[in-house]
Amino acid sequence: MKYVDEYRDGKLARQIAAAIAQAADPARTYHFMEFCGGHTHAISRYGLEDLLPPSVRMVHGPGCPVCVLPVGRIDMAIALAQRTQVTLCTYGDLMRVPGSHGASLLRAKAAGADIRMVYSTLDAVTIAQAEPDREVVFFAIGFETTTPPTALAIKLAAAKRLTNFSVFCNHVLTPPAIRGILEHPDLDGQPGPRLDGFVGPAHVSAVIGSDAFAPFACEFAKPVVVAGFEPLDVMQSILMLVRQVNDGRHEVENQYIRAVTLAGNVIAQAEVDAIFELREDFEWRGFGRVPLSGLKLREAYAVYDAERRFAMDEVSAADNPACECGAILRGIKRPTDCKLFGTLCTPETPMGSCMVSSEGACAAHWTYGRFRDHAKRAAA
Repeated sequence: MKYVDEYRDGKLARQIAAAIAQAADPARTYHFMEFCGGHTHAISRYGLEDLLPPSVRMVHGPGCPVCVLPVGRIDMAIALAQRTQVTLCTYGDLMRVPGSHGASLLRAKAAGADIRMVYSTLDAVTIAQAEPDREVVFFAIGFETTTPPTALAIKLAAAKRLTNFSVFCNHVLTPPAIRGILEHPDLDGQPGPRLDGFVGPAHVSAVIGSDAFAPFACEFAKPVVVAGFEPLDVMQSILMLVRQVNDGRHEVENQYIRAVTLAGNVIAQAEVDAIFELREDFEWRGFGRVPLSGLKLREAYAVYDAERRFAMDEVSAADNPACECGAILRGIKRPTDCKLFGTLCTPETPMGSCMVSSEGACAAHWTYGRFRDHAKRAAA
């Protein structure tokens, strides 16, 4: 296959759906979590759940880097941007994520803070080079996919001997989050979701390799199938998971062979390892503090660490008590279980990060899923 349309062939999708229905044991129920927000959107956009038999159920996971960033880290970024000498560079999705008391980077910008939306880490380096009188800080977030570009920006800033560039690092790691879900499934007394396997993230796996998921797949006896983002990719991965469960296997399989290898991108891994090291723990929205799940700059690059440069104190802040983002990120609830969904909380007036990000489960259901919900109610 060479063209994307071939991965969206409806006839082939229905054939795979028939194979899933034939393979699925009607006497049991299968629960699979798609970790990545890209998969959540593919499932919702193409109506893949409508093709699955009732015994196969998909559970949304925490694979949205904007969504899992806790309120306290947003508050820290806002406070940093409000310093008169600071220019904060960030990606567009972060601008509207609510902080405490309805604050956001977008509102801070409207009030006069120098906050600029960039498309890459190198844009921030360019701004620092062009404006040496400003303290330019890149607000870095994301999983293993977006960490190498941040490492490259720091390396480039060092090569250019920039003294006015730093990074507010919020990079997090995927495997510890999955481990956290399996080790501590409950949230505030709510029982965690039943999980029989995982649709593994695609872009993350292209960097870290599919073998990175082998330890917890073996330890917790949960199969993982790394999948691409197209509808046929996802459908094929679900079929592979059903077959593993039926066989009593718990292996890591790679459906996305056109982009993912066992070892991943070892060059990118080396670049990241040279710049970053593990934090003892890091706070995730809905998860609390997860051990060894975040990155910080190594001592050799401390001069580029915004938290050290500006003596930033760690801030812990509570989520909006009416917002169910935390439970949705852990797969405990679905977007429609939140009483704010579609009423007070919409993409125009988001109350939580899951509605802001293009990879958020609430945004996906608002854009695609709610129309199918309406059609089902009308048919009933």
